[in-house]
Amino acid sequence: MNAPHDKASEEALHHELSGLLKYITRVRQEIATISRPADEEHHFGSMADQLDAVIKATDDASNTIMGCAENNDEILLELRKTVTDPEQLKLMEKISNNGMDIIQACSFQDLTSQRVTKVARSITYVEDRVSALAQVWGKAELDKVEVKGTEKSEDEKLLNGPALDPTQSIDQAAIDALFD
Repeated sequence: MNAPHDKASEEALHHELSGLLKYITRVRQEIATISRPADEEHHFGSMADQLDAVIKATDDASNTIMGCAENNDEILLELRKTVTDPEQLKLMEKISNNGMDIIQACSFQDLTSQRVTKVARSITYVEDRVSALAQVWGKAELDKVEVKGTEKSEDEKLLNGPALDPTQSIDQAAIDALFD
């Protein structure tokens, strides 16, 4: 027969084990949810791809803006050779200064790229850790776990965003046809 102290210890141990098993079950459900997203938008690889696309689009836009500002400055240099009116020359100088301000403002792109790259690396790190945990439990075990709340709403089903692969995007003529 167990002593009262032993009974209390057994109950405490049972309580702790029960809590730990509930926690492990919850962690398994979370890992299963991450391992089997309802759509690719919520998959880690896709998130990193989306962030890479943000970096590229920002870089492309910044380069286009800076290129246009530099071209405008070259045009102003040519115009200055033919313009003699001091008021017009002052206006051209203001235009040139605005162009330099635009070029300087485009330096945001480098900082943005650095920050987004850090976020992408963090996502990759988390993905690697989740994958390692999924391997520990095994795919067969995770497939047994019921995943709740992964269905997209009707609005979410309509939100696809820009295509990462240009060959998968809709051309402008198709978009225009939607409005006809």
